Amino acid sequence: MTITDPEAVPVYDRVRGSGPTLVFLHYWGGSARTWNEVARALAGRDLIIIDFRGWSRSSPLSGPYSLHQLARDTLAVIAAEGVTDYAIIGHSMGGKVAQLVASTRPSGLRGLVLVASGPAKPAAEITLEYQEGLAHAYDSDESAANARDSILTATVLPDLIKMQVLEDSRSAAEEARTEWPLNGIAKDITAETQKVNVPTLVLAGENDVVEPSEVLRNNLVPYLSGAEFAVIPRTGHLIPLEAPAETARAIATFVSTE
Repeated sequence: MTITDPEAVPVYDRVRGSGPTLVFLHYWGGSARTWNEVARALAGRDLIIIDFRGWSRSSPLSGPYSLHQLARDTLAVIAAEGVTDYAIIGHSMGGKVAQLVASTRPSGLRGLVLVASGPAKPAAEITLEYQEGLAHAYDSDESAANARDSILTATVLPDLIKMQVLEDSRSAAEEARTEWPLNGIAKDITAETQKVNVPTLVLAGENDVVEPSEVLRNNLVPYLSGAEFAVIPRTGHLIPLEAPAETARAIATFVSTE
């Protein structure tokens, strides 16, 4: 059943634990499950892991599915949980949403970790032709599997994780699935990103062809004040699935020192 209330909060998981709350935002094609192995490696910490509006368990939620709506949803979840001390970890599309959330300078936000994030300034390769092709990447099981194996990853995922990626990429409402390639990926948010005033860690995949490290160095880092930058070896775009232990260590270290 479609939930038509635009103020409805998306589905999320809350894991009670210690330290500042870590709020996780997934990539285009992912879900809260994308962070399962990272969350296990962060056992004992306080976590919130969101299924974006229109995706997975939140697929019944009506639009809009814009980046700004996803940012509002994220703030709504944080408010609903009464969280007052937190960091946001955003992957790919989720990283671009995280930048928008942080640009509002919300009370309690202490830092960002942007994992293979959509950059503030779209790369020159993001042409209308590219966007139109990308919009069909998850049209079928075959196309989604090809994107997973040929574009999104630089390592071989376990069979169960490969099936998870396929299921998640096919889980979205149609309008939610096309919003990112047709609109969000090409949106220039440099003005918003420059307003971010919390410490930020940018993580890039060594072999990522979706958001290459050079793009993140040139189109994201310059718009963040004093951001740290690190490359996760041997990984492609799906860093949380390809290197969950390394991702968790980077998050834990950053949060403990910022």
